[in-house]
Amino acid sequence: MHRTRIKICGLTREQDVKAAVEAGADAIGFVFYPPSPRYVDFDRAAELMRLLPPFVTAVGLFVNPERAFVEEALARLPLQVLQFHGDEDETACSGYGLPYIKAARMRPGLDLVEYATRFPGAQGLLLDAFVEGYGGGGVTFDWSLIPSGLPMPLILSGGLHPDNVAEAVQRVKPWAVDVSSGVEAAKGIKDAARITEFVAGVQYALS
Repeated sequence: MHRTRIKICGLTREQDVKAAVEAGADAIGFVFYPPSPRYVDFDRAAELMRLLPPFVTAVGLFVNPERAFVEEALARLPLQVLQFHGDEDETACSGYGLPYIKAARMRPGLDLVEYATRFPGAQGLLLDAFVEGYGGGGVTFDWSLIPSGLPMPLILSGGLHPDNVAEAVQRVKPWAVDVSSGVEAAKGIKDAARITEFVAGVQYALS
C-alpha cells in the first residue's frame, strides 16, 4: 500500500505552520478566498510560507478567481500547486505553469468519472462534501459514492478528523487526505495536538 500523503489546509498562524510541518504534513494549504474565515492575504501568506522547509509543498486554494488574481499570487508567492475549489472549468484552471488539483463537491447523482474527464490537465481530484459555501464545512460524505477507475489521483477531504481518518484511508485508499476544520480549535485556528493525532491516524491506517 502506498504512503497516503497529508495536506493540512487553511493555516493562518506561524505556530500552526510549524505544528503541521513537525507532525509530518506533506503539503500546507493557504486559502485565497476572502469570504473564508481561513483567508490570508498575499503578504500574510508570504510570511507563513517562509517557514516551510524543502519538500513541504505550498498549495494555493482559489474559488472562482479572476485570472489576474491568480497571476498576482504567483508573482508574489512561491506556490507549487494550485487548488481550484469553485465552479471553474479546465480553461480557468490551466495555463499558469503549475500543476493544479480540482475539487468536486460530492452529492448523489454526480458522475465523478465524467466530471474528471472535464479536467484533463488536473494532477488530482479532491473530493469534498457538498455544503453551502466552499470548503471547510466539517461534513463527511458517503464514501461509497466514490467509483473505481478514476483517471487521476484521488485526494479525500470533507469532514475528516483524528477519529475517522484511519477508517477513511483503509476504506477509500486515497492518494492523499486533506483536512482543515477537523484539526481546529476555532475557524482558522489550528490545534497542534489534533494535527499530530490526525497524522498519527493516517500512519496507523498504513501500518
